[in-house]
Amino acid sequence: MPSPTVTPDPIPAEDLTRQYGPIADEIHAAIDRVLPSGKYTLGPVLEEFERDYARYCGVEHAIGISSGTAALQLALAAMGVGPGDEVITQANTYVATAFAISYLGAKPVFVDVDPVYANLDVSALEGHITPRTKVIIPVHLYGHPVDMDPLMQVARKHRLRVLEDASHAHGATYKGRRAGSLGDAAAFSFYPSKVLGAYGDAGVIVTNDADLAKRLRVLRYMGQEVKGTHLVVGYQERLDPMQAAILQVKLRHLEGWIEQRRGIARRYRELLAGLPLRLPVESADCRHVYYLYTPFVPRRDELVAFLEGRGIGAQTIYRTPVPLQPCYAGLGYTAADVPVAARLAGELINLPVFPELRDDEVQRVGEAVRAFYSGGKA
Repeated sequence: MPSPTVTPDPIPAEDLTRQYGPIADEIHAAIDRVLPSGKYTLGPVLEEFERDYARYCGVEHAIGISSGTAALQLALAAMGVGPGDEVITQANTYVATAFAISYLGAKPVFVDVDPVYANLDVSALEGHITPRTKVIIPVHLYGHPVDMDPLMQVARKHRLRVLEDASHAHGATYKGRRAGSLGDAAAFSFYPSKVLGAYGDAGVIVTNDADLAKRLRVLRYMGQEVKGTHLVVGYQERLDPMQAAILQVKLRHLEGWIEQRRGIARRYRELLAGLPLRLPVESADCRHVYYLYTPFVPRRDELVAFLEGRGIGAQTIYRTPVPLQPCYAGLGYTAADVPVAARLAGELINLPVFPELRDDEVQRVGEAVRAFYSGGKA
């Protein structure tokens, strides 16, 4: 009698439960520190995390914010962005990067991306600057930093502010400096699946600019510096101490988790070598943290279906560049305006990558991709 076929367990695109187990006791201890305190907004626990995260990024100030989107919006507001202004960013990012600009009544201006790292094409930047331009937002996409030195040279030449969107890049480095310390300020998301994630929505803004930090602390708490006196029209966008306590625990583990992500990326490079894919690359000047592992592949949608048929979770985020989304149709962009971003959007696949992904699972993913390009034969 033939043996029954054993179906292997599915491999998820991401699995936050695997991270929780090993640190559960630390998390509970951190929460138990907050709950009896009665201090559930602002307070010493948030201040401790802000100091720790600023130190980690190599900057003077960190201001906890309720989400990554709010962090982008408040940072732009603190930089003086408003109606009639223009803010330059890249075409292939999460829509929140552009929405933060639009929320303030400003106009997002989209630059195409370079074909190697899929980051903002710095060589095309100057052609998009006008007298209305106020800020540039480079996005360290997928965990690899933008080439910041030439970008900062352009910004300084035109007296523009630079706000890093570092939501994919916790712990990434550029020429020995961490993401977040490269521009005038940086916004991070701590969405649960990020390289450093909270257990809910959370974000932070980091900066070396003391005046900017002061404005941000006022803006995030209803325009108050002293309670009851509202200096400006502000927001209710504080990071709460519970999430700060959780993030403080996770920050202690972050470097180890990054190295696990980088190890998985190295294994994928070995397993996928020689296939008709363009694998992620890492500049010699940078440390890629692999928030996402993002090959560009032929027959992308067929490959996704093939992997899903084998129980392997594969994602395809940012399938449409932001300027081509219906919400920005009024800006008049076409694919010809951002040709590289438009092409890459149809080729990108996100293979599973999270610190707790086992080597046998990485092996299965690699073998399945190889099987697909070998006509479906293992």
